[in-house]
Parts: sequence; structure tokens; C-alpha cells
Amino acid sequence: MDNYLSNRQQLIADDRALRVDAAYQRNLSVEERRADEILRRIRTSEAALVWSAPQVQKPQHGSQQLFPGMEFLTARETIVGTQLFNILSKMPKGGLLHAHLGAMVRADALLRLALKQPAIHIRVPVAISESTIKTTLPECSALPRSQWTTQSSITEAAYEPKSWVPLQNARDNFDATLGGPEGFDRWILGSMTIDPSEAYGTHNTTGEIWKKFQSTFYVSEGLIFYEPVLAEYIREFFYSSIEDGISYVEPRMIFHAKYIRGADGEMNLPHSAWLQLYDRILEEVKADMKTHGREDEFVGSKVIYSILRIITPEELEWYLDDCIAMKQQFPHLICGFDLVGHEDTLRPLIDYAAPLLRFVDRQKELGIEIPFMFHAGETLGDGTMADVNLYDAILLGTKRIGHGFSLIKHPKLMEICRQKDICVEVCPISNEILRLTGSMPMHPLPAVMNQGVHVALCSDDPSIFGNMGLTFDFYQVFVASEVNGIATLHELVWDSIRYSSLDAHEKMHAFEKLERRWAVFVRYILDTYGDNDDIS
Repeated sequence: MDNYLSNRQQLIADDRALRVDAAYQRNLSVEERRADEILRRIRTSEAALVWSAPQVQKPQHGSQQLFPGMEFLTARETIVGTQLFNILSKMPKGGLLHAHLGAMVRADALLRLALKQPAIHIRVPVAISESTIKTTLPECSALPRSQWTTQSSITEAAYEPKSWVPLQNARDNFDATLGGPEGFDRWILGSMTIDPSEAYGTHNTTGEIWKKFQSTFYVSEGLIFYEPVLAEYIREFFYSSIEDGISYVEPRMIFHAKYIRGADGEMNLPHSAWLQLYDRILEEVKADMKTHGREDEFVGSKVIYSILRIITPEELEWYLDDCIAMKQQFPHLICGFDLVGHEDTLRPLIDYAAPLLRFVDRQKELGIEIPFMFHAGETLGDGTMADVNLYDAILLGTKRIGHGFSLIKHPKLMEICRQKDICVEVCPISNEILRLTGSMPMHPLPAVMNQGVHVALCSDDPSIFGNMGLTFDFYQVFVASEVNGIATLHELVWDSIRYSSLDAHEKMHAFEKLERRWAVFVRYILDTYGDNDDIS
């Protein structure tokens, strides 16, 4: 039996030898080993006392039984009450490498910003009533002063369809039978978020939930992309990220529209002005953090120039030229290029291969570098155009892969990712809510990590999903695997800086700051929970 047990232990060790956290696991400090034991003990305890406890009331949507890593929208309130979540909320997260700028600020915070702007108006195709409120999407926009109106309500029977009403008026005068101003808030916020009844009920397929998902941007973008709101939105994005322990952010900014509304309400703000604004707010936040002695908490931000994969290859040429121009004007900000959108229904990468290859050649001529950071394999398909995007992404030289959900089906591509050091930006909660997986224990992430493919955990579109920051994604991943420990957390955090677009000098300073913050985090675990034998 001793020989069998020895062989068993060796087989397990051999099987886990490729894991991205294997090397660090072997070299944990004494304090980290103690912290690891504490985290594992709490996870085991809460699995029994929280996730297996008798339920007073069954969830209305999703699984009828609680379990670690279950559907996020159903489990969210339970998650925030756990000790493990509280611990992870204190953890430095490193970088956020896959996030869409248009979905990075809480919907209620965005609404508050918009309500401060008298230029922002709202309109609907039909007066809002009990019979229309659940099926009607609002359209919002800032208007030039000459187009401002004094109309009072979108719920009056006399409301003229598609006529603009000041946003504040619409809220103040929302019909009392629909909830008054609070009812207005629920309606607007519901149009910009996904709730459990939609994800796990009415829209419980990838195709249907994507329809709801895309509709949220129709509402929110009209509030965000107005210069005065955008400035404060970016500021809130930075500060809310910092508060969750994120020290670097690399959002995808959609440059599809060639202009957004300037402070005068006119559609006259070009791409260069967007980046000037972003740069200004970035420097103000960095200066503020330094003033308050918190410079270790924020090392900065860069931007991935992104376009929707709905355009023709000919139309893409203009955007590629523009991307180069923006890189030349803002070399410290523009750090990559991506094509985004629903891969199952929109154009595959192969359609754009010719202009993308010319784009690479042009960069060489100009002596600049704009790496590809392609979305690829965000699908359940096997051999579909969305799945095959993975081949094109790799052949085109992508530096990172966005989502890569179907990557696990391709052993050769997994091998290439490991050999070429291609990092996968995994968005666990996004994948679950968009119905690629039913829960975290079903997610392919452990298989990817076990094959030695490096991963950065990301939140994707947190204002829509409710997974603000990164703590929720780290929590769902950590509780879904008994193998995961403090070494896993460490490597996920460190990989988010290793595979970021920071240059070597910037990475060195980022790691120095991260080391200091990690030591504080480990000490926090030991000081808070180290002497507590009864973790429950």
C-alpha cells in the first residue's frame, strides 16, 4: 500500500506540473503557507456552512440548490456576506486586461452623473405605461442648447412619440402608478443591466442573452459619450478600480463612431479629443493618489483601440489608418488593436485578414508596434466561424486572446499558446451570464491553467453583470476548485502585469509596488484569521 500511495502522490504531482502556479506553489514563503492553510480552511467551512446550509427560500431563477461557484446573479448577495469574499476584496489584483470602457461604471452611478447634465434628454417610441414599460427601450442623448425642450413627461398619454424630454423632467414626473422617480430609476437601470430572470429564464441561451446584452449599450452609450459625463465617468472608472485593488487598467475603447458629443452638445469631438480627455483624467487621478500617499495603488492605464466586427474589410482600412495616427499622437496610451462583438453572428477574423496583414507591414515601415489583442473563441461552437477565429488570431500574431472559451477543444492551439506565451483573458462571470457555461465548476478555466497556458482574470462588462472590480471573479474561480490556493491567486495577479502592455521599466515598478501590497495582504490574513481556530 505504501508503494501505491507513493505512486499516487507522484502521479498527481506530475499531472499538476504544468500548472501556471506550480513553480510558485513550491516556493511559498512560510507566511504564505500559513495564509494558504487559512484560505483553504475558510473555503471548506463556508462550503458546508454557507453553500450547503438549509435554504429558507429557494432561488426564483437558476439552480434551486446553493453551491460554490453557482450562477452569479442568483448567488451575489450570498457571496458578499462570506468571509472569503471579504478577504479577497482586500487582495491587490494587479491589472484588468479585458474590459470594455462603455460598461465599467455602475449603472446607478452613471445615471447620477447624467442627471446632473441639463443637456441630456430622453425619448421613447411610445408613452411609457404599465403595458409598455417592460418592452420599451429608452434612447438618451445630450442635445445642443438650441434643441433643448421643456417637455415634462414620457408617461403622459399626450406624449408625442420620439420627442425629447429632459432626463431630469422625465424622472421627476414619472407616473406614480409606475413607481414615480424610483420607478423611473428601476426602469432605466433595468435597461442597462441583466437580471437573473433574464439570464436564467427568458433569455437562457447564448443567442437570446446576447440580444439583451447588446441592448444595454443602446441605452448607456447615449449617457456616457457626452464630454462632461465622459470625463467624470472615466474618473469613476479609475477610482472604483483602485478601491477594489486594481492597480492598472487596459480597457477596450470602441472607436466605431468617428465623433461623440462635445460640451456644446454637438457631434464634434474626434478620436484625438477622446484620448486627450482620457489622458488628462488619468494624470489627474495619478497626481491625486500621489498627493494622498497612495501611489503604490495605481500605476496607470493604456487603451486598446477597438472596432465592431460589423464593418466591411474596406471600411476597416480607415480605422486601421486612424489607429496608427492615434498611436503616433498618443504612443503612451494606444497599446493594441481588437475587433469586438458577438462572434457567433458577426464577421469572422478571416474576412479581415488582408487589411490586418497590411496593417502589420505598415507598422514595420513606421517603426511602431500595435499588437493584436483579438477576441476569439467566445463561443460554444466547435468548428464554427467563431471557434475558428482562434486559428486566425494566432496566425495573425495576437499577443493575447480575449475569452478563448473554446480554446480547450484545440490541443495544438493550447500547445502554441504555451510555447508562444500567449495569455488568455478569461472572463468567468461574463461567460456564465452570457450562457457559455452554467456555473464555475463547469468552466474550462482549470483545464487551460493545468496545460500551462497563462491567464489573466477579467470582468469584461461589469456594469451590466454586477461584478464590479475583480473580487467577484476571483471569488467564483477560487471556490470552484479545491486545487486553487494562494499560489493560484498570486500567479493570476502577477500574470495580469506580466502580460499587460506596460513596458519593461513600467513593469519593474509595478511589480515592486505589488510585492509590497501582497506582503500586506498576506499579513492581513494572518493577523485577522490566524489565531481563529473556529473559522466559521
